[in-house]
Formats: sequence, structure tokens, C-alpha cells
Amino acid sequence: MKALSQKRRHPLAAIALLLLGLLVTGGLYAVATTVNQAKADTTTASASDVSEGGKLFAANCATCHGMGASGSKDAPSLVGVGAAAVDFQVGTGRMPMQMNGPQAQEKPRQFNDQQTQQLAAYVASLGAGPAIPDASLLDANGDAAKGGELFRTNCAMCHNAAAAGGALTRGKFAPALAGVTPQHIYEAMSTGPQNMPVFNDANISPEGKRDIITFLKKIEANGSPGGADLGSLGPVSEGLFVWVAGLGVIIAFTIWLTSRTS
Repeated sequence: MKALSQKRRHPLAAIALLLLGLLVTGGLYAVATTVNQAKADTTTASASDVSEGGKLFAANCATCHGMGASGSKDAPSLVGVGAAAVDFQVGTGRMPMQMNGPQAQEKPRQFNDQQTQQLAAYVASLGAGPAIPDASLLDANGDAAKGGELFRTNCAMCHNAAAAGGALTRGKFAPALAGVTPQHIYEAMSTGPQNMPVFNDANISPEGKRDIITFLKKIEANGSPGGADLGSLGPVSEGLFVWVAGLGVIIAFTIWLTSRTS
């Protein structure tokens, strides 16, 4: 009995119990999250959509992503990416890729809305992942001020403070966001395409994503009230323009003045 009591008072016992508690809590949370995502992804897809999506996938995507979307040396597995990732990549024409490069280029899409929905339903059936967002989160009627704060904190370092896009390393780039549909903006945040990080609901809530969409659509509608935006690069491009234009005027005036005196 005394030996058992000493074991219970061992200094590592508390640490072991704490680690066990964390593992159990984390495991239960992961299971609950997976179940919720699975429900969100599969409740709106019919068996017919999944079947037709599987046929489209086998004919157009399996060459790179493998049968069953298990991945290959040329492309990653799509198991668990969710319907939102497929809707974004296929709906913007980035997939199927036209050619190899640092990142998939946006181009005219190959599949119509119904086919895109079927492909998304098929991939969603393979494993839980982010679902296509509800229309209530895409109405651009959120808080633009809060959305601007979130955008400047999380997105502006790549996409530019005015959402005009910007260059990244190794030939990659963050695209301009003008003209992008609210659904694709939301899906990009929740799935992290290309070089973009994933902003799940723990990072940016669904309401926060709605606010960001509201901010982006507001600045897109306002345009550039100050005149030419010069790439929306701020004082750097504006100062360069002033120097180049100003020096050009001075040089032209000097040449004209000297030619008059001669």
C-alpha cells in the first residue's frame, strides 16, 4: 500500500495525466470536427451527382491525381480536400492545368456549373473537408470596417493593401482580387489554394470571412477616387512617377531652352 502511494506521488505522474488528458481531448475534438465536416459536405450531394462526378474525374483528372484521387508523382491526393477546393480550382479554370508552371493559372473553365458541382460531390464523398459556403455568407452585407482590419492583418502582405495582387518568390504570385466572386473568395480562404495558407474557422470565423468579402467588394465598387492608382503600390510607385515625370519635364525644358539660345 505504501509503495502504491509513493507511485501515485511520483513527480512525473501529474505530467503523464496532463498529457493523457490533452490527447483524449484533442482526439475527441478531431473526431467531432471530422463528423461535422462530413455532414456539411455530403448532405447536399445526391448519389447521382457523386456517380457522374466519378465518371468526369476518371476521364479528366485521374491521369494526374490517380484513380480514386489517391494522388501520384505528378499531383497530390484529393482525399479530404472537400467540395470547396474542387469548386474553386475547377470553377476558376485553374484545373485541369493547361501547362506545368510555378502555380496553376486562371483561365476559361472547362466544365459548366453542373459538372463542377458533380466533381465537387465526388471528391467530397472520398473524405471530409471544407464544404461549399452557404449563400448567407456571400451576400457582401457584413461589416466592411472589420473586414478591412482582417484583410490587412492576414492578407495584405501578399495581395496588397488594395487587393491589387503582388509578386511572390520563384515566379509565383498572389492574384488581384477584383472581379473574383464572393464564393471563390470564401473558398480560397477556407482551402488555401496554391501558396495561400488555410484560414479555417478557428483562424477567421465564417462571419469574419463574410466581412472580408464585404470589404473587398466595397473597395472594388469605389474604384480609385484619387485618379490613376498606379498599381495601388502606394507612395513608392507614386514617388517614382513624380521623379521620372518631373525629371523628364526638367530635361525637356533644358533641351528646349538651350536650342533656343543657340
